[in-house]
Amino acid sequence: MIYSTATVPVNPEGEIPLTRAQIWAGLRLKARDARLFLPPGLCTRCDVVEESATHFVREATIAGADLREIIILESESKVTFFQASGPREGAIINELHEDRTGALQLRFYCYLGLRGKHPNGPEERAEQALFDGDEGYKAALLSTLKRTRELLAEGKLWS
Repeated sequence: MIYSTATVPVNPEGEIPLTRAQIWAGLRLKARDARLFLPPGLCTRCDVVEESATHFVREATIAGADLREIIILESESKVTFFQASGPREGAIINELHEDRTGALQLRFYCYLGLRGKHPNGPEERAEQALFDGDEGYKAALLSTLKRTRELLAEGKLWS
């Protein structure tokens, strides 16, 4: 089983401050179209194929892997990506919360396994190291915040 977590401040010193509504708008947009947030060429397809009052389903190709995710949005709080098909199974969560001082934080965490691979085998250990490394999900959180600020400055993001 793969468990990874990272938390970053939404408004570190020196950055243009984002409100909860603004970062939430960025997270909603990222859930609908990852291509806008991932490095160029990493996500080559991202389509919402089903939608209901409680969730939507997207199909994407990320890093060459086709996947299907059921996505649940908890207003201005949490986005959960359930891995319905693809190389991983489990859930990936992006969550907004305040720390003890009231500062807004963006947290990533996941509970995943690799389909068809031995639990805690070499493939899962390698994936764990990737998630926890310098280019893992902490970097993805920082990139999400940076891209949200860019979209806001370009007038392409509405809360």
